[in-house]
Amino acid sequence: MGILSWLVVGAIAGYLAGYLVKGDESLGVIGHIVLGIVGGLVGGFLAGALTGGDYITGINPTTIIVATIGAVIAVVGYKAIRGQSRTGRGPI
Repeated sequence: MGILSWLVVGAIAGYLAGYLVKGDESLGVIGHIVLGIVGGLVGGFLAGALTGGDYITGINPTTIIVATIGAVIAVVGYKAIRGQSRTGRGPI
């Protein structure tokens, strides 16, 4: 069940990150979901390492928040690697 929950939480986080980070990344919904899965895994492992908690198991509000933060970082990092500036109307 762990991998399935990672995929679901990552997909939710990627979708939310698409709304939080505005700009034209040319990713679309599927691209944001994939970055959300990657960001969710990275965010979950980092938060678990920093706090000692388990942020990569199960589907609950805490894992969604941690995964969304990781997905936002992944989207901003993707834009930085591609050399795009943060333009748009988003809060981040």
